[in-house]
Amino acid sequence: MSNSMKGWKSIMKKPEAVVFDMDGVIFDSERCVIETWKVVAEKYGIKDIESACMACLGLNSAATKRVMRDTYGEDFPYDIYKVEASAIFHEKYAGGRLPMKPGVVELLEFLKENKIKIALASSTRSGVVIQELTDAGLINYFDYVIGGDMVTNSKPSPEIFLKACEALGVAPENAIGIEDSFNGIRALYSAGMQVVMVPDLVQPDKEIRVKADLVLESLIEVKNELAKVL
Repeated sequence: MSNSMKGWKSIMKKPEAVVFDMDGVIFDSERCVIETWKVVAEKYGIKDIESACMACLGLNSAATKRVMRDTYGEDFPYDIYKVEASAIFHEKYAGGRLPMKPGVVELLEFLKENKIKIALASSTRSGVVIQELTDAGLINYFDYVIGGDMVTNSKPSPEIFLKACEALGVAPENAIGIEDSFNGIRALYSAGMQVVMVPDLVQPDKEIRVKADLVLESLIEVKNELAKVL
C-alpha cells in the first residue's frame, strides 16, 4: 500500500530522528477508547458516539471537548462522561494491558541500533503518555516525550512536532514523523517533516495521500523501508 507518488530515497538518505504518535501508532488504543465511550453512550442514551469519537482522532483533550460540544450541544457534560470513560479504560487496560501495534519493539530497537533519535508526540496528556509507555516497558526507548497538555495548539497545528524536533536538536526536514490520523498527518506536513502514515481506524483520502510521503500498512513495513537507507 506504499504511496507511489513519492519515493523514500527521494526524500532523504538517512533521517536524524523519528517522531512517533502514540494512540493508533504505538498502541492499538483508539479502538479501546471508542469501546469505552460506547459503554458510556449506552448508559446515557448518547447517539452515534463512534462518529463523534472518530472526529476527535489526533486531537488533545481541549479540542476533543470542543468537538463533542459542537456535536451534542453546549450543555453536553463532557467532563463527567470523560471521567466515566477513563475509569472503564483504566480498569480494563491499565498496568501494561494496552495492546501494542505489531512491530513496535522491533522498530524501536532498530532505530536505537542505528543511533537515530526517537521522540513521542501525542495529543494525550503527558502524565498518561508516560504511564502507558512505562507500563509497556517502552519509555527508555524515547529521548523525548511530549503530551498534548504541553502545547498551546492541538494537531493539526504543527506545534507539538516542531517542539519535539527542537528538543531533539534536529531540523524538521531531517526528521520522520509517523502518524495514523488525518490531523496528525496535517500537523507533520505543516511542520515540514517527512510524513509516514500507518493507517489505523481511517484510510487516507486524496488530501492525505498528497500530504503523506509514504503510506505503509505496519511499523514492520516502516522498519523495512528504513533499512534501505540506514
